[in-house]
Amino acid sequence: MLRIKQELLAGLATTLDQLAPGGGAKAGFESPKVAAHGDLAITAAMQLAKPLKANPRQVAEQLKAMLLQLPAYQRWVADIEIAGPGFINVRLLPAAKQQIVHEVLAEGARFGCQPALGRRLMVEFVSANPTGPLHVGHGRQAALGDAICNLYQTQGWDVYREFYYNDAGVQIGTLATSTQLRVKGFKPGDAEWPEAAYNGDYIQDIANDYLAKKTVHSDDREFTASGDPDALDDIRLFAVACLRHEQDLDLQAFAVKFDNYYLESSLYTSGKVDATVQRLREAGKTYEQDGALWLRTTDYGDDKDRVMRKGDGSYTYFVPDVAYHITKWERGFDKVINIQGTDHHGTIARVRAGLQAAGVGIPEGYPDYVLHTMVRVVRNGEEVKISKRAGSYVTLRDLIEWTSKDAVRFFLLSRKPDTEYTFDVDLAVQKNNDNPVYYVQYAHARICSVLASWGGDVASLGGVDLSGLDTPAAQALMLQLARFPAMLGAAAADFAPHDVTFYLRELAASYHSYYDAERILVDDEPLRLARLALVAATAQVLHNGLAVLGVSAPRKM
Repeated sequence: MLRIKQELLAGLATTLDQLAPGGGAKAGFESPKVAAHGDLAITAAMQLAKPLKANPRQVAEQLKAMLLQLPAYQRWVADIEIAGPGFINVRLLPAAKQQIVHEVLAEGARFGCQPALGRRLMVEFVSANPTGPLHVGHGRQAALGDAICNLYQTQGWDVYREFYYNDAGVQIGTLATSTQLRVKGFKPGDAEWPEAAYNGDYIQDIANDYLAKKTVHSDDREFTASGDPDALDDIRLFAVACLRHEQDLDLQAFAVKFDNYYLESSLYTSGKVDATVQRLREAGKTYEQDGALWLRTTDYGDDKDRVMRKGDGSYTYFVPDVAYHITKWERGFDKVINIQGTDHHGTIARVRAGLQAAGVGIPEGYPDYVLHTMVRVVRNGEEVKISKRAGSYVTLRDLIEWTSKDAVRFFLLSRKPDTEYTFDVDLAVQKNNDNPVYYVQYAHARICSVLASWGGDVASLGGVDLSGLDTPAAQALMLQLARFPAMLGAAAADFAPHDVTFYLRELAASYHSYYDAERILVDDEPLRLARLALVAATAQVLHNGLAVLGVSAPRKM
């Protein structure tokens, strides 16, 4: 059906060019808002009415007559109707819709994927400070980042996942002093305990391991504790390594893998921060005032200029961000997406301004940002705000242990990133149709059960006669299958993996309706094989869509 749709679209473009020079640019199909109105909708008549100085409905009548003369429309279209002021509704022949089943079965796991573009994309996400376990907000970010990576891979991009570790600055110092206090026997509530210190039980665990002189391994480092309570730098390095290890375990539990871990500290030790500041000064984009060094970010649309270097000689936090993004550009990533919390909104303008001011050829609007809100967690009807281990928040691993990796991913991806979301733990463990991930996974398992009962080879269904798939329920299901590739493309362009969750729920609903309407394993062999081919194609698309979300497609439930 996708090939057929392309044929019909090409014919529409040619016809529109004949009606009005350049009119082919307005060629496009929409989905009718009411399924009964047809399978494809054309609005070009209303768009061309003004330049043609004609009534939209008259233009639609003329366009209809011309389309019906085209071989592709004669072969695949059952009828064309005009509605309202000039809408054109196209009804396809059953044979046109049936082609999608062959296409899905032929392409398998590649259905919905586009050819390689030869372009490189970096997605930076999670990027948590190594000061504690990953919280639920990090989980939303991990689910978003991984799903956006998967979406862009379906569109032919060469995708690279990067985790930026903020292992420098005040928070790391607080981690070190908090751990040192625990090493020396102090605890929250003691007079010596600072208000800003980290209070979670995990700090005591790190202190115990430090005193035991343990060796900790993380993704990119190994460190052995000296056990010396006065060696603050040793304590800092050991604590960071411990929490790097803990976050690695969190990510493993969530099945998220990164291609690279980039350390903020390396920007200073390598001289990249100083080099970036020097580049901005040489470009004439900085000035000294009140003992500080400022960047002229107002030249690039910011509401005020920003301090780069404070009076004490330390850099403000956006300066290493500018240096870091220059390295992304220099590493050959012509598109970059950052997944961050909404509290980072203020950094967007100044980072982009710094990149433009640096004059290294980076285009405006680089990088792209996807900002997400935090997540409320409700369990047993009440909001859960703390974790004993973390102290002040619910950890990602808590949520996975209470529910499952699949439920956490699907739920956290089921709303637009910038909307508030409440994670209902009780709903996530229910095994009924109210639980959206269960509903979708059950559709896949239900199909697998039907195919197992049949007992044949699914590969043999690729060439069966599909003419029996002419009922309304079958055609509705096939139209849903045909939406999948375009939905993926739009979801990638809009950074919208929630669109995939909506689509999968609609596809599952369409399958459940089909299953209730028509028995699949009928005695009539040609009809049985046609229906088996349809449901096998449906299982494949459910599998492909769940894979984009990082959610499993179980064969049994």
